[in-house]
Amino acid sequence: MTWRYIIKQLAFPPSGLLLLLIFSVALRKRWPKTAATGFFIAIAGLYLMSLPITVEYAASHLETEAALSIEQWSTLPQHAEAIVVLGGGRETNDPAWQGEQPSLMAMQRLRYAARLAKASNLPVLVSGGLHFGQPPSEAQIMADSLAQDFGVTTRWLEGNSRTTWENAEFSAKILQAQGIKRIVLVTNAWHMPRSRWSFEQFGFEIISAPVGFLSRANGRPLNGWLPESKAMWQNTTLLNEAIGATLYSLFYSAPESNK
Repeated sequence: MTWRYIIKQLAFPPSGLLLLLIFSVALRKRWPKTAATGFFIAIAGLYLMSLPITVEYAASHLETEAALSIEQWSTLPQHAEAIVVLGGGRETNDPAWQGEQPSLMAMQRLRYAARLAKASNLPVLVSGGLHFGQPPSEAQIMADSLAQDFGVTTRWLEGNSRTTWENAEFSAKILQAQGIKRIVLVTNAWHMPRSRWSFEQFGFEIISAPVGFLSRANGRPLNGWLPESKAMWQNTTLLNEAIGATLYSLFYSAPESNK
């Protein structure tokens, strides 16, 4: 997983655009026209990737699943048998906690899942693997947080997955052994279409429970045309998701048992 991380970080913004900028400057005397084009693309790319308005626009094309209404929470047991929460990263080496904790994005998912679990009394599965092969699993960290921070007990831990596809594949082995095929799926709104598609390939009926919408009006001065460091991270995340969704449809398909 380390080499995949390195390649991804070098290819994606801001590193990929910064490398293009460096190469353009280095090649300005030998290939001035090519260097000028690369320089313009790098500067324009860095600017666009740092804009909240870009976040809003990009997210609007990924966030296709509607949010649940609060009135729907208590009716979930009529349509589903379990809640599945997908991991969203972790924070490491924070001395305040003396251990690993869910990332802010993961906490967003956990908080929402906890509300749904308390309103519906549905059992919860958390899904997330190891960090560069090192324990504890993300699932264990999530389960600990659900118990300690929200008073929700996790019934099942899926702690081996490294990708969204594996979230679905390994969760299916746990839940379908219990006869469960109807689930409430909790993840970020921009991640929901790929997540839903992955779980549907393994025969699940899905109630989408997206959280953390980015396509809402950004509410910034000048309508979000001033660069922000947070927007750079969000746009990179959305770019990764768009590429991932495209690749999933090309390289993954339903298991033979579900066709």
